[in-house]
Amino acid sequence: MTATTSPKTHPHLTSFTLWIMTIATGLVVANIYYNQPLLVDIAHTFNITDKKAQQVSLFTQIGYATGLLFIIPLADMLKRKRLILIDFALVIVSLLSSALAPSVTVLTIAGFLVGVSSVIPQLLIPMAAHLAKPNERGKKIGFVMSGLLIGILLSRTLSGFVGEHFGWRAMYYIATGLMLAMWLMIFFFLPEVEPDYKGNYKNLMKSLIHLVKTQPKLRMAAFRGALCFAGFSAFWTTLVFLLKQPQFNEGSAVAGAFGLVGAFGALAAGLMGRLSDKMDSYKLSGYTLLLVLISFVIFYFSSHSIIGLVIGVIVLDMGVQATHISNQSIIFALIPEARNRLNTVYMVSYFIGGASGTFLASQVWKSYQWTGVCAIGAALAIIALAAHLLNYQKNVRN
Repeated sequence: MTATTSPKTHPHLTSFTLWIMTIATGLVVANIYYNQPLLVDIAHTFNITDKKAQQVSLFTQIGYATGLLFIIPLADMLKRKRLILIDFALVIVSLLSSALAPSVTVLTIAGFLVGVSSVIPQLLIPMAAHLAKPNERGKKIGFVMSGLLIGILLSRTLSGFVGEHFGWRAMYYIATGLMLAMWLMIFFFLPEVEPDYKGNYKNLMKSLIHLVKTQPKLRMAAFRGALCFAGFSAFWTTLVFLLKQPQFNEGSAVAGAFGLVGAFGALAAGLMGRLSDKMDSYKLSGYTLLLVLISFVIFYFSSHSIIGLVIGVIVLDMGVQATHISNQSIIFALIPEARNRLNTVYMVSYFIGGASGTFLASQVWKSYQWTGVCAIGAALAIIALAAHLLNYQKNVRN
């Protein structure tokens, strides 16, 4: 493997800098989700089917996965601020292209590029971990993560409102303006972080495999995260189907309102970040995985209860987001000069888990409906918890 230089001194993470990173994280991640409530309007504009319009959302997600794999590792090799500014420029061009798209084909390509370039939060979170004091790392990660979660939660609400009153193109114009404003904030106020990696891009990508082979804590964190996000995605994919059943007879608007309940997950991110600084992250992960399991038990008994579903959502969001924070606290402490590559391995695994959960839930729903979804979610949580406990006991013995 290519040698790295000795660790460099780095700027102090001020409250102002942390706020800029958090706001940028929330606004950028929202770009990925703006199109989801707008798909019906997009289909009407281009006179296409809803299924064809859904390709815009699909290719945005594919673009995000592509960016995670091929852009995030570069932050270990290039100056961090410079890379973020270049990425922001690509976001701005992609969003403006979406707003001006003359056809669904152009919009789909632009959506892919929006996804590719909207990985900036996954550059800022490791940067926050890098700049933070070791005894405050979890707290700072949790704070930035709260911005990420709020951005995801409120993006659909904002785009739905803007789309209804001003048209879907207006949302992309607004998003372009927000990204331009954040580019200026980053340019003037974000400190630069010098890279430690001195190899070429080919060896940088090869080192991802080396990290997977040599870092058991990374493998375990990626496994936990993937299974948790799989269960999380299984729930959110099928919730709207449950709410349409006769016992509720509600539509997508109510399903969307459940996203606001998920704001408790954002609160959990900050709280669990502080806890991860004060207690063993492995022990904390055990408790948070247990929360995920309990949430699916609550969901099973709440197939006729809105209140029960609300309680379950709060418990699920707390469990999943807290596990995510704990996982990142663990991996960012492993190899400081490789934090972005560690995050790449973790987030790609996390994303694959989410996609798998969506697929499993859609298949199970056809035959077993809500009971099957709860069974899948509980099974994933049990597997994650069992693997975690076995791994923890192994580490204790060693």
